[in-house]
Amino acid sequence: MNILGISAFYHDSAACLLRDGSIVNAAQEERFTRKKHDFSFPRHAVKFCLEDAQLTARDLDYVAFYDKPFIKFERILETYLTFAPRGIRSFVKAMPLWIKQKLWIKEVISKEIGSHRPIVFPEHHESHASSAFFPSPFKEAAFVTVDGVGEWTTTSYGMGRDNKIEILAEIHFPHSIGLLYSAFTYHAGFKVNSGEYKLMGLAPYGEPRYRDLILDELMDLKEDGSFSLNMKYFNYCAGLTMTNKNFDRLFGKVPRKPESPLTQKDMDMARSVQEVAEEVMLRISRKVHAATGQTRLCLAGGVALNCVANGRILREGPFEKLWIQPAAGDAGGALGAAFFVWHQYLGNEREPDGSNDIQRGSYLGPEFEDSCILEYLQSHGVPYTRLSSEAIPETIADLILDQKVVGFFQGRMEFGPRALGARSIIGDARSPKMQEIMNLKIKFRESFRPFAPSVLAEKASEYFAIDVESPYMLLVAPLKEGIRQQMTAQEETLSGLDKRRVVRSSIPAVTHVDYSARIQTVNDNTNPLYHETIARFAEKCGYPVIINTSFNVRGEPIVCTPEDAYLCFMRTNMDYLLVGSFLLDKRGQEPLKKDSDWRSEFELD
Repeated sequence: MNILGISAFYHDSAACLLRDGSIVNAAQEERFTRKKHDFSFPRHAVKFCLEDAQLTARDLDYVAFYDKPFIKFERILETYLTFAPRGIRSFVKAMPLWIKQKLWIKEVISKEIGSHRPIVFPEHHESHASSAFFPSPFKEAAFVTVDGVGEWTTTSYGMGRDNKIEILAEIHFPHSIGLLYSAFTYHAGFKVNSGEYKLMGLAPYGEPRYRDLILDELMDLKEDGSFSLNMKYFNYCAGLTMTNKNFDRLFGKVPRKPESPLTQKDMDMARSVQEVAEEVMLRISRKVHAATGQTRLCLAGGVALNCVANGRILREGPFEKLWIQPAAGDAGGALGAAFFVWHQYLGNEREPDGSNDIQRGSYLGPEFEDSCILEYLQSHGVPYTRLSSEAIPETIADLILDQKVVGFFQGRMEFGPRALGARSIIGDARSPKMQEIMNLKIKFRESFRPFAPSVLAEKASEYFAIDVESPYMLLVAPLKEGIRQQMTAQEETLSGLDKRRVVRSSIPAVTHVDYSARIQTVNDNTNPLYHETIARFAEKCGYPVIINTSFNVRGEPIVCTPEDAYLCFMRTNMDYLLVGSFLLDKRGQEPLKKDSDWRSEFELD
């Protein structure tokens, strides 16, 4: 049985395919269109899913869409009516897309895929819960889903057991920890539904000076984790902005203009809302543990990408085991909707083994054979050296050791927002200059943002205060004391972005200013080539840790095709590119031609 899952029309549209309850593939639309967080119907992702599985739309038994559009439309109408006449500009802007497209999802799907198939519509948070529980290794577990908003729900918890999920309680719009976090993201000058991870990275540079103000004025947080927001300070119900003048007066500051200098107050506000979000998640986890009696917890929804909060739940919460959907945001809703149909709607059994998930490392996207890559390189006259599979780990380890920055393009593209060693840029974590080099010369992004370490799974606990695997880069953990470097008295007095100047550990390029790191543990079962490369590096220098950042530049999605990888390589100061078996040295490349001369072979329509 073939089930196509789809998420679309809000942000991070995606598609996935299940065959008899197993994940065949999955991908986000942005990777094909090159529009970051593309929310349009995922026609390219659907085409990939079907062609990769050698199917046509007529081979599909069901299509699953990740939410209920009519209920979402009901929420939008009721909200506008509540605040009318305020919000008329926002209402007029939103309605045409709803009337022309979003209310006609069945027709849109049938037209786009070219066939009328049975379509099932789980609720938004049912899709999130399904994506959290059904791929997990647990026979039964509690789950928590937290995001901006689905139809009405913003937060839910419940139980998953065998092949069923049950939502036990919900918090409804406009009360949303996701929207609270997005409000501060907006006020800090970052893009909503895109820049929240920047706010999380900025937080350690500040102090939680406004934590109590948030809890006293902006929200009423109960001991059990339930909460309500004081809508006096927010504009997202009816306006075109997240916050209003009352918010500005409360904090004594208007929203920062994008790209303008960051102030200490920006950093302090980021730290404050981050601590509030962590406290909310910790209280919810304690409540859910008490209500369900479960020892295992599954997480999904956009807030589940807050890996700092996840790390605290693991270390300080009552649950023994934690599993987080790697595509926790709306993209993962496509996967959850498909699983909902297979298990909940059709009643098919599941047989988890208790230790391994069925997400396949989240390497679920397109892959390209060497013959395809070679054809591209030769047709464009790109100089290369071909490496044997045995030579790749040794060669790449030597390049990293020589302080080179390497684009690493191998196998199936990752599903979800994190690069996990298939579409990554890698370098030496021991270099005190590598973070700045990568941020400013490779990624062209804000210099305050930290990089993540990829570490051999079997060695992770020697460097980080973590005793579980973190394969999807969704847990932040402190560095072990033995890895840290003592600061001088003068260094202790530094504040704000000046904290970047301090070398804090023997792996400074992946050590954030609060001595934490967002960890990816690399297992030889899910990514043997990447594991072997890091192992060879460790043999040469003693450190089984390298930098891993996503293969893209600021404002663009992670690369998908060999062409995307080559263009990104040539536009940046990367030293080498490994694409399949082919190693490209920047010094031997001709200057890049106009983009219009290059984008051809890998367009999907």
